[in-house]
Amino acid sequence: MITSAIWLPATLIAAVFQPWRTAVQRRVSKDLSINAAGLVRYLYGLPFALAMMAAYQFVLFPGAFPSLGPWFLVYCLAGGLAQIVATNLLLMAFDHRNFVVGTAYSKTEAVQGALLSIALLGERLNLLSWIGIALGVAGVMILSADNKRMSPNELFRALGQPGARYGIASGFFFALTAIAIRSATVQVETEDHVRAALIVLAVTVALQTLMQGGLLVWRERDQVAAVFRTWRVSGQVGLLSALGSACWFTGFATAPVALVRVVGQIEVAFTMAFGHFYLGERVSRGEVAGLILVTAGVVAALAGNL
Repeated sequence: MITSAIWLPATLIAAVFQPWRTAVQRRVSKDLSINAAGLVRYLYGLPFALAMMAAYQFVLFPGAFPSLGPWFLVYCLAGGLAQIVATNLLLMAFDHRNFVVGTAYSKTEAVQGALLSIALLGERLNLLSWIGIALGVAGVMILSADNKRMSPNELFRALGQPGARYGIASGFFFALTAIAIRSATVQVETEDHVRAALIVLAVTVALQTLMQGGLLVWRERDQVAAVFRTWRVSGQVGLLSALGSACWFTGFATAPVALVRVVGQIEVAFTMAFGHFYLGERVSRGEVAGLILVTAGVVAALAGNL
């Protein structure tokens, strides 16, 4: 099932970079519109993505550039577009004053990703992996809802709210992103999974820059100058985004999509640790329970595959 052991450290490193990038991106989002804040992730991440691909391809492990399958660009375009749509859907959930509900239901991505990977990629998971996915999703939803002290019954009743619908749709498109990226790496004709992941990353980020940048020029031309004014903080966002995505893409290239996502949920532990030890925030009993479930889910998923 697993093609390379590198997927685990890559996923864990990605789980560290993601909350770090999010924290920095919040700083720049105060001065930019939603679309402009989204663009900086790709625009400033593109040079780093290209540099990583070039360094790996021509310096660290030089070799002939691999051939690309006929569907390579299609999968990169689909993955990049799905990620943009997923992010916008999540922001739409927040606009309905359903921040907690939208966030919680977006975390069903692991389950949706598992089902999609079975239907579209033919991947199979054992019972322990499914148990791990269920525990991880439950834990993350509890963590998402605990700040507002929402009970499981309240979350279930919230299914009818627009925030819940947008959150679930967001999780679906995030899952599609992972499926498309996995498919794109398969189109790179090489046995070096890291090389394939970095090539897919560079092309996908370039396409995302064109798509999001084109939308910004069309709809919010006044924001273009602001994107370049914030280059100091935006550059940090781009670097962290490129590093995190390189690790995520490597994980998708070397392990089942659902397994990467359930292990990647350990990012909530890193986020809570940062808040507790660095910011001095108190951890509630609900957050502890959610964290235990997430950890148990990761352990179960790993036990079923290692």
